[in-house]
Amino acid sequence: MSRKTVLVTGASRGIGKAIAVKFAKKNYNVVINCVRSQERLMQTKKEIESYQVPCLAFIGDMGDMAQCETLFKQIKKQFGALDVLVNNAGISYIGLLQDMKAEDWDRIIRTNLTSVFNLSKLAIPDMISRKYGKIINISSVWGNVGAACEVAYSATKGGINAFTKALAKELAPSNIQVNAVACGAIDTEMNQFLEEEELIALVEEIPTGRLGNAEEVADLVYHLGYKNSYLTGQVIGLDGGWF
Repeated sequence: MSRKTVLVTGASRGIGKAIAVKFAKKNYNVVINCVRSQERLMQTKKEIESYQVPCLAFIGDMGDMAQCETLFKQIKKQFGALDVLVNNAGISYIGLLQDMKAEDWDRIIRTNLTSVFNLSKLAIPDMISRKYGKIINISSVWGNVGAACEVAYSATKGGINAFTKALAKELAPSNIQVNAVACGAIDTEMNQFLEEEELIALVEEIPTGRLGNAEEVADLVYHLGYKNSYLTGQVIGLDGGWF
């Protein structure tokens, strides 16, 4: 049986890296991407290849359609069609909306939301022709409930949730499942700006009494990417019962 291929964006660290390594352990061809952290991405590539699977690493902005098209040409040449797309790339912005610059708004929309459009658009034709494919979008609890001082981030994640539900309906007749994982507080570098007192207060709000870890997200994403499933159009909360 031929090896399947997964693309994971934002894979130089944290959740994206954990997802990419998980699929490598399950014998997938793995394509990884980040926008600028070349050294870290190469470290992820080396770890993936230690599981005796091929890995294509691509530095580029997935909010730029031209760069996405270049990536897909490389995927096609090396592996053929894509089986699983994991839209994980994302950035945050902490601060009051009134203080946010227009260019910061544009950047977070392009990175978090436009990238999902670009890559999904490019992945879909081959998936439809083969009547098989999985698109998994990494979202956030803030996409469901919103967060003060993270209005733009919340807006992008809310957009991803709506995108997921709508695209799932569009692609269901072609046996393509589209789901999202709405992460709660996950122990990654993105949350390391928190002071110790803030972190303690946050953990006290979470019923399980701890932060999640990237490997737990990766396990769920792999399950969504691997199973032939009736499950589609869902935004699945992974937040320790927080919301």
